Amino acid sequence: MNRNSSVRSRTDRRQGAPSRSAKAGRNGRGSRPAASGGEFAVPVTLTPGLPAVEAFTELDMPEQLLTALGAEGVTTPFPIQAATLPNSLAGRDVLGRGRTGSGKTLAFGLALLARTAGQRAEPRQPLALVLVPTRELAQQVTDALTPYARSLRLRIATVVGGLSIGRQASALRGGAEVVVATPGRLKDLIDRDDCRLDRVAVTVLDEADQMADMGFMPQVTALLDQVRPDGQRMLFSATLDRNVDRLVRNYLSDPVVHSVDPSAGAVTTMEHHVLHVEDEDKHATTTEIAARDGRVIMFLDTKHAADRLAKKLLAVGVRAASLHGGKSQSQRNRTLAQFKDGHVSVLVATNVAARGIHVDNLDLVVNVDPPADHKDYLHRGGRTARAGESGTVVTLVLPSQRRDMTRLMADAGITPQTTRVRSGGSELSRITGAQAPSGVPVVLTPPPTAENRPARSGAARKGSGSGRDGGARGNGGGARSNGGNGGAEHNGSAPRPRRGRPAQGRRRSAAGGNGTAGR
Repeated sequence: MNRNSSVRSRTDRRQGAPSRSAKAGRNGRGSRPAASGGEFAVPVTLTPGLPAVEAFTELDMPEQLLTALGAEGVTTPFPIQAATLPNSLAGRDVLGRGRTGSGKTLAFGLALLARTAGQRAEPRQPLALVLVPTRELAQQVTDALTPYARSLRLRIATVVGGLSIGRQASALRGGAEVVVATPGRLKDLIDRDDCRLDRVAVTVLDEADQMADMGFMPQVTALLDQVRPDGQRMLFSATLDRNVDRLVRNYLSDPVVHSVDPSAGAVTTMEHHVLHVEDEDKHATTTEIAARDGRVIMFLDTKHAADRLAKKLLAVGVRAASLHGGKSQSQRNRTLAQFKDGHVSVLVATNVAARGIHVDNLDLVVNVDPPADHKDYLHRGGRTARAGESGTVVTLVLPSQRRDMTRLMADAGITPQTTRVRSGGSELSRITGAQAPSGVPVVLTPPPTAENRPARSGAARKGSGSGRDGGARGNGGGARSNGGNGGAEHNGSAPRPRRGRPAQGRRRSAAGGNGTAGR
């Protein structure tokens, strides 16, 4: 028996998890109720799960992880963490349903790291895998897990498209215990013999419904067929539609099922407004909302429309930038960094930003173009009201769109407040903070980068990884986030927080959630 199997056996006995032979087999064996509605009926758990905990200290985790949680200001587990961690730490398969921002990343991440602790990966042979649908979500997961991986001296490699495949291959050759990947790029590296998955004992599918919607299902199943058949699998998703059913049926064995905050409609800190506008007044209404004090994400249907709106907003004095799949990865990283640090106040985006974008204290999301279906609505709205914060989702609806919007809201389980508004009106200002723009054109200039910023004592040096806030290290002494420039996915394009000012989303008080735990 190899070390990984030994660790699993000891952990399973200690936590009381059922053995693999006692579990319902994969590939559809076991009792399943009939599906109903747009989502499938979740499988019946044959072996009872362990009860939820109230504190991280109740969990059987390495002391280093508990110390790291305290250092990150994470004091109290969110419901999905409290419910799933006792079982995932015991080696159980987990099916978790929770809206974006409910704390899913640490729910699977802490278990994955704890069960990988004490092991060392051979070149090209990772021990744990997290599959995600988008590059942005991959970076969010890497950033969230890096401080905890570092505490256990585990190395993380980020494997996504749009960045140097050669550097990512080099990172895998150097050895990485944990790989965070998008399916397409990971498949490319496997085809090049730069990675193999037969030693992966813990596999996580994050935002599984989005991977299915984006057409990644064949790649995902091909990758799952390559990991250890006796390994642990965890699947987390905001929605459990029929596309996810196949993954659950074929790849999860007697999973413990947890459903927390199933939809944006269940989030009491989120307001939903449908604003009826006339076609000829829609642009003026959009512009006044964009000119509000504070940041806002505006969603449009196409990348060309996003670019046009961003350009028009800049022309009237609104610091706006577009984000969509037509941008290079470095451009997307830079735009997100500018939005997070306030250099850009309006992010004009397509659905590429509807997943994996975590921005603290974002209180308004605007659907300039209504989403195509209720799932898109929930994922767009999930950018606000995260981790206990409050937020508002506004959708601008033309007369011809009203019937479809009513149906969409019903499918989402949401009863919005409906208001007829016009530019310059008091109701528009009350709901969104809209105001007239300055009219003075602005030109965005890129902020200083790591390459041209003067060196400071304690700052990360080029070629040596990054400092604490960036979360990556280039040596074997800590977590390493490998991807693009210099072996790091975030590659220095995001500006570092200045000394004396905490990084975005770090060390928030327990009263407002638990900081990083909400990622």
